[in-house]
Amino acid sequence: MAQKDEEFIRYVINLAADNVLKHGNGPFAAIVVKDGKIIGEGNNSVTNNFDPTAHAEVVAIRNACEHLKFHQLDDCVLYTSCEPCPMCFGAIYWARPERVVYAATKKDAAEVGFDDAFIYEELKVGQSERRIEFTEINIPEKLLPFVKWAEKPDKILY
Repeated sequence: MAQKDEEFIRYVINLAADNVLKHGNGPFAAIVVKDGKIIGEGNNSVTNNFDPTAHAEVVAIRNACEHLKFHQLDDCVLYTSCEPCPMCFGAIYWARPERVVYAATKKDAAEVGFDDAFIYEELKVGQSERRIEFTEINIPEKLLPFVKWAEKPDKILY
């Protein structure tokens, strides 16, 4: 397995480098592999698409799930050129791959200006202390979507 891991990591590192050189995007790429085959691929396209969620891992997960016609990555491996940021970390846990293999670390990314440490810190502090204000509006109908979900007989749990 280690040899295949290294091959796939080299592939995503080259994708990430090409993403910078050919497309002017961020230096990140990811793939999703199932049964030894790439079923999803993603490059960071945040600035070109004006989309702060267009991280390589998220794009690769979306592509792989579309390929599988399923919302989870059972028996899949996600290979990424860099240790995932907090948003991608969350997306990975929702997608539930078998494992994640990465090359560069979040410290390596921080050294060239991609520092997500402040997000990790924001998660630790109370809402009143966060940089962005979060306000709860407590209205009686706030639970209506959840009631409808609970009543739905044909829902797909995830």
